[in-house]
Amino acid sequence: MAAHRKPRQRSVGGSTARTAWTIALAGAATATGFDGTGHAEPRPTPEQVEAKVEKLYQEAEVATEKYNGAKEQADTAQRRIRTLQDEAARRTVKLNSARDALGSMAAAQYRDGGLDPALQLALSDDPDRYLDSAEFAERAGNRQATSVASVRNQLREIEQLRGAARVELTSLKSRQAELRRHKNTITGKLATARDLLARLTAEERAQLRGSGTDRAARSFAAREALAPSGSATTQAPNARAAAAISYAYSKLGSPYVWGATGPDAFDCSGLTQAAYRSAGVSLPRTTYSQIDAGRRVTRSELLPGDLVFFYSGISHVGLYIGNGQMIHAPNPSAPVRVAPLDEMPFAGATRVA
Repeated sequence: MAAHRKPRQRSVGGSTARTAWTIALAGAATATGFDGTGHAEPRPTPEQVEAKVEKLYQEAEVATEKYNGAKEQADTAQRRIRTLQDEAARRTVKLNSARDALGSMAAAQYRDGGLDPALQLALSDDPDRYLDSAEFAERAGNRQATSVASVRNQLREIEQLRGAARVELTSLKSRQAELRRHKNTITGKLATARDLLARLTAEERAQLRGSGTDRAARSFAAREALAPSGSATTQAPNARAAAAISYAYSKLGSPYVWGATGPDAFDCSGLTQAAYRSAGVSLPRTTYSQIDAGRRVTRSELLPGDLVFFYSGISHVGLYIGNGQMIHAPNPSAPVRVAPLDEMPFAGATRVA
């Protein structure tokens, strides 16, 4: 039988101890940031925050234009529902008058010895049965047949109006659900942008405000150079374009509010719509509709008063005022202001006046 030997004890100074010590040191370095960085995410620079915030604002503006389009459709559906309901109410009053006349005729016939089947049908509270059995009307005299046919037609028209109202109501509910989705997208992205800005130190926020102030100062200087005494409006090709530019100038400094169309706050398409509304020109509500509201022009053909559009999705619009400048409502971080066309990727232009 083989002898059982007791395993030899290794010295604490051996390789096992050294390995344990190395692992412990590595763990401590990882846990405490021994090397100065550990696994913590690097803190974004103010420039990175600014870039991210600008991207969030642009994405929110895309959602804003979709919101504006859905709201326009919802408003149209609501107007149509009211129109259909009003017409159905008028037709019902007329129907009731016709039924009253048939009732008088029926009473006279009853006194004379009986009620014509067509009149019984016309006075029934069951229009479906009435319509299904309209052949009875053919048995009535000419006057009765005409009256009964009129009631029958009125019942059919009222039902058609009510059916159309039901279709519009379904459309309205769909648009309202779409509005809620876009609103959630907008508020979510704006909240994320605010959160990113809130994480900056006071000094970093001041730095970003300073860069924004510099841009605003350059915009103000450009505005003064363009129109020290209203010269930009005199460059416009016609009175409507001049009036739109004048309105836009009068709104410089107004806050950006998504979904707003003035008179005290605007989003981008709200500003251009309001500017041309002041000139007697009706524009659609959204950027992607406004670009088709007039004649397309190239960048080299631009004249003051033209609408200029940006980004591949046509999600931003401004009002061209000449010399490569526009007036636009940028985003929640900046009010209505003058800016160069090169500030964003140019997508196209339209002349509406």
